[in-house]
Amino acid sequence: MKTSSHCSAPHEDTRLTRRDLLAMAAVGAAATGVPGRAFAAAPQGQLTWALHVSVASTWFDPAETQALITPFMILYALHDAMVKPMPGELQAASLAESYTAAEDGLSYEIVLRDGVKFHNGEKVTAEDVKFSFERYRGASEKLMKDQVAAIETPDARHIRFKLKKPWPDFLTFYSSASGAGWIVPKKYIEKVGEDGFRNHPIGAGPYKFVSFNPGVELVLEAFEGYWRKIPAIKRLVMRVIPDESTRLAALKAGEVDIAYSIRGELAEDLANIPGLSIKSVVLQAPNWIYFPEQWDPKSPWHDLRVRQAANLAIDHEGMNKALFLGFCKTTNSIIPDTFEYYWQPPPAVYDPVKAKKLLAEAGYPNGFDAGLFYCDSSYSNIGEVTVNYFHEVGIRSKLQPIERAGFAAAYAGKQYKRGILRGASGAFGNAATRLASFVVAGGSNVYGSYPDIDALYQQQADELDPKKRGAILEKMQRLVHEKAIYAPLWQLAFLSGVGPRVGEAPFGKIAGFPYTAPFEDLTLKGA
Repeated sequence: MKTSSHCSAPHEDTRLTRRDLLAMAAVGAAATGVPGRAFAAAPQGQLTWALHVSVASTWFDPAETQALITPFMILYALHDAMVKPMPGELQAASLAESYTAAEDGLSYEIVLRDGVKFHNGEKVTAEDVKFSFERYRGASEKLMKDQVAAIETPDARHIRFKLKKPWPDFLTFYSSASGAGWIVPKKYIEKVGEDGFRNHPIGAGPYKFVSFNPGVELVLEAFEGYWRKIPAIKRLVMRVIPDESTRLAALKAGEVDIAYSIRGELAEDLANIPGLSIKSVVLQAPNWIYFPEQWDPKSPWHDLRVRQAANLAIDHEGMNKALFLGFCKTTNSIIPDTFEYYWQPPPAVYDPVKAKKLLAEAGYPNGFDAGLFYCDSSYSNIGEVTVNYFHEVGIRSKLQPIERAGFAAAYAGKQYKRGILRGASGAFGNAATRLASFVVAGGSNVYGSYPDIDALYQQQADELDPKKRGAILEKMQRLVHEKAIYAPLWQLAFLSGVGPRVGEAPFGKIAGFPYTAPFEDLTLKGA
């Protein structure tokens, strides 16, 4: 057997030196020791968040995880995974004490950490791990399950995943690019049923469920039996405040302690308010414009020149400065530049004159009506500016904002077959996992695909040589760029406001993650 390698995923806002990594490893090792927990102080106090989106109850259930980062805003509090991204480490053993891959790549052995418990006091067992994988129905479900021949549980702490053939991305999908490795209690779910679990979820994370008022707030309480460390804060309140100015006002008034997603002029105001601070994290979350009609020969979007014109119509840097104080990172790709096997495309170009010329050459000298422009309502500002840029070159559309949970479900449900949509994903993974979800046939958010790209995806999945595999994935990304399947915008900078009561606010500790995590690391000043 060989031990699976762990890799870090730093980005420009959270660069880690070797000394940093060694220090964090030492801290992590100390935190895992059970004797150390006996001296931890009891949780106290409360922190309140102002959330930019309404919480969906599906985010309480790892089995429903979409190819987005948003559900992990809740999962990191309520639940725990066998292996997951943590500070300084993309594949950190969590509920797992260890994990190893067979030399032939056909199996993975995982050993559960001894004594870890769910919120109801029951031990996490190998049966829960198997049950969670088999129950999983979220992003990349079929892709993963098609690769697994069997899951063996020889005893309560040992799990063996047997694959049908060597698959280099098994651990990447299992640990970070899906929710299949986040563990739920088999006995409890079988007792209360699916609806019962959604109404009162029980997990193995640092915080346990107290109450949920849809559209209003989610309340969580510290789980003092959490294996890594006892959380410092007793109660967390996540309050839904969709309006940005209202979120900032609540932060100024001390009604909330952390306000997610404060942008533009409001962010400038926030940066100048004594006692408040602004946190910026450049995410592994490229934003893009998608043209789902491009596979319809009767649509203008079927013509490559039209899609190229749309790319040229957007002033990326101008919009970045206006909306995000210039913090976003323009890479011209739907793949984050921190991901393994990332290929850097040529720089994005803003050229509305050339865009109009391409539209005329495609047969649309006066432009055309592109229908509705669908977007997550929390980013209506991006949609509004993009609609204006498109209109300037003759691509006319009407903005249709939709609350995030509904938008994400409709996007993945292939309901936006007409018009344009703004998409994004901050899900963990690598270039192959992102292509699987958003480019390749059968992907969770794929409305159409190209045979040459699909064929290359299968080739890279079977290729065990990292260099050869990297070359195939680079070719795939080149084709995505050349075909202008998307109009990439940038890697989003997520700006949040932090109030004076907050001690440790772990923004950016997990590379590329926009929200506060790990939750057990949160502290209050003076506590």
